[in-house]
Amino acid sequence: MRRIFAFSQSHDNLRYLDSLCKQQQGSKTQGGARRSPWAMKTPEYPEIQAHSKVWHNYDKNFRPHQKGLLSITLGSHWIEPNKTENMADTISCQHSMAFVLGWFANPIHADGDYPEFMKTLSTMPVFSEAEKEEVRGTADFFAFSFGPNNFRPSNTVVKMGQNVSLNLRQVLNWIKLEYDNPRILISENGWFTDSDIKTEDTTAIYMMKHFLNQVLQAIQFDEIRVFGYTAWSLLDGFEWQYAYMSRRGLFYVDFNSEQKERKPKTSAHYYKQIIQENGFPLKESTPDMQGQFPCDFSWGVTESVLKPEFMVSSPQFTDPHLYVWNATGNRLLQRVEGVRLKTKPSHCTDYVSIKKRVEMLAKMKVTHYQFALDWATILPTGNLSEVNRQVLRYYRCVVSEGLKLGVSPMVTLYHPTHSHLGLPEPLLNSGGWLNTYTAKAFQDYAGLCFQELGDLVKLWITINEPNRLSDMYNRTSNDTYRAAHNLMIAHAQVWRLYDRQYRPVQHGAVSLSLHSDWVEPANPYVDSHWKAAERFLLFEIAWFADPLFKTGDYPLAMKEYIASKNQQGLSRSVLPRFTPEESRLVKGTIDFYALNHFTTRFVIHKQLNSSRSMADRDVQFLQDITRLSSPSRLAVMPWGARKLLGWIQRNYGDMDIYITANGIDDLALENDGIRKYYLEKYIQEALKAYLIDKVKIKGYYAFKLTEEKSKPRFGFFTSDFKAKSSVEFYSKLISRSGFPSETSNPACGQPPEDTDCTICSFFTQKKSLIFFGCCFISTLAVLLSITIFHHRKRRFHKSKNLENIPLKEGHSRVLS
Repeated sequence: MRRIFAFSQSHDNLRYLDSLCKQQQGSKTQGGARRSPWAMKTPEYPEIQAHSKVWHNYDKNFRPHQKGLLSITLGSHWIEPNKTENMADTISCQHSMAFVLGWFANPIHADGDYPEFMKTLSTMPVFSEAEKEEVRGTADFFAFSFGPNNFRPSNTVVKMGQNVSLNLRQVLNWIKLEYDNPRILISENGWFTDSDIKTEDTTAIYMMKHFLNQVLQAIQFDEIRVFGYTAWSLLDGFEWQYAYMSRRGLFYVDFNSEQKERKPKTSAHYYKQIIQENGFPLKESTPDMQGQFPCDFSWGVTESVLKPEFMVSSPQFTDPHLYVWNATGNRLLQRVEGVRLKTKPSHCTDYVSIKKRVEMLAKMKVTHYQFALDWATILPTGNLSEVNRQVLRYYRCVVSEGLKLGVSPMVTLYHPTHSHLGLPEPLLNSGGWLNTYTAKAFQDYAGLCFQELGDLVKLWITINEPNRLSDMYNRTSNDTYRAAHNLMIAHAQVWRLYDRQYRPVQHGAVSLSLHSDWVEPANPYVDSHWKAAERFLLFEIAWFADPLFKTGDYPLAMKEYIASKNQQGLSRSVLPRFTPEESRLVKGTIDFYALNHFTTRFVIHKQLNSSRSMADRDVQFLQDITRLSSPSRLAVMPWGARKLLGWIQRNYGDMDIYITANGIDDLALENDGIRKYYLEKYIQEALKAYLIDKVKIKGYYAFKLTEEKSKPRFGFFTSDFKAKSSVEFYSKLISRSGFPSETSNPACGQPPEDTDCTICSFFTQKKSLIFFGCCFISTLAVLLSITIFHHRKRRFHKSKNLENIPLKEGHSRVLS
């Protein structure tokens, strides 16, 4: 094994830089101008010469038989200008790096002399040519230290137009550019925790992830030659100016015990995992599998609230008047008085938006299309006194045109968003969902929709994501819980109405969709993080699912946790109580489980004290930068979907499940590779849940059909209806019913995709030529027919003329 030695730099350049800056505050030259902090007296250090002598000694006397490598460890910060367009700030940052890191690195790793900027300082020592020759190149690799001591400068540095940064990747790039891409050993790197933290050092783990991820990026993307990484440090110890107030070890040391007992921290377990996996491999729950969903599986796409088109695109079907354009040269239409034309009623395809939507659905080859109605537009007064029939007709056209294409609808009655509650104005002004009357109004609205559309719609969603109300009713936690209670009552009343009055005739199914992201403990080695993950699912999903699916009441564990926080004075929340009548009303009012799932989140236990309902959960989220994520930082963790489906099955039994929204944002306008990867992997996990775990998944709806200009790009089509590459990708998954093997039977009676048809192939390749040939032959046939007809007509007229010619006596007429 090759031996590697790296002597540590014995001074703290950052502290010295800080002292220079402090000395310069307020100091001015005789002319009144502020002097540069770099103009202060610079002490002379012998470390560079000492290091070079040791290196030469090793190189001459020990390397030949020990075969080792020798260097010096240099520490540095990374510093960036406040304003990149300000050249003075940029130059100041470069000077700072030269002073802190270049001071030692330049003589050893470059030309044997100090950086040019430092040589302008009058008090800098001067290397003789012999000293330069002795010092230059006395390192076999670049040993680099990067840790918390490098990130604690005074405010003076910030005032100089610079920001200290944790960007290890950038400082590695700086070393590469300044010193001709040397081989680099990260000889010291880590983070710190406060002295009261024992073994649960989650912050240290996530900082380690941050730094190691940047090292990996530097190696793979920037081609920087980092060949090793050393975590600092093995044990807690005396941290210089911070003494025992800061801990940096992978092992906790009890300084108060006689034996100085040592215990591995969670960061030690995590670092062991990193070493075993050699980085951050892309983890799948199990390998991809081959298989197919059943033929009655619903392959869908989801839209949010579908804004109606209030009139057809052209008035020609309803306006009986005749118009002349540009009659007087004014390039305007002028009505012709006294002329009235016949009119005809408009058709569904006369709506441009419907025509475009049908074309998009046809390209995707989906079997189902989910969209939400606009309650406020259908009933602007909030009651049945004023019904917008034109809007209802538009929605009926959307459904009927889809059915003609073979696309069945799933219709959402109410779809609130973060920025828009979607309620009719009068209901919103009267308190919205804090007013129990809104539930009655919702029942009347739902009855109207069942009556007008129910003969065509077989899958209904009453309310989309009512468990996300904390984003809207967040003045107090009790507002959130009260609004949620009223929403639950409203859903149950609508379900009972449909079950009693419309199901016997329309034979549909009704549910509500819950936002259902999966959660994992941010630190899997800490029990409190596992409990936080369970608590999140309790407050996020079981909050609604337990009353509707199981008990008719809120989860007991949720009620007990809130009560415990109340006793500690950490909360004033009070969950509403279900009366016996309400409990009977809500229990069992679900025909299937509809879930919207987008990502997996990482949580820690964090005791919170606030008036908001989110504080009752005592949960805090962490972002794991080592996970593949979208532009909006949604983690792409497909196996979380399968875990969620299993959790639902265990808690609520074998019921039908529809994944009613699943998707990711992707900024690409054409080749949206993140979305294609996301679709493939998440549908794979759904297939595993269906085939292996026996979860009764009935349908998968990708989110969403079109994107909006003002939001992250979730759409398969751009806002101007251009298809992205994910459209073809998803349509192929649908046509194959999943991931069939080569020996699988054709999907649902369809012919195999690779059926060899020579004639079909010929017609497909030559269709343009064939079309032209047909047109040419048809034209020749028409011309020939006209010619023959004209010739026969001339002969006929000629014979007629002969009959009318008078004959001389004795002559007879002979017809040719």
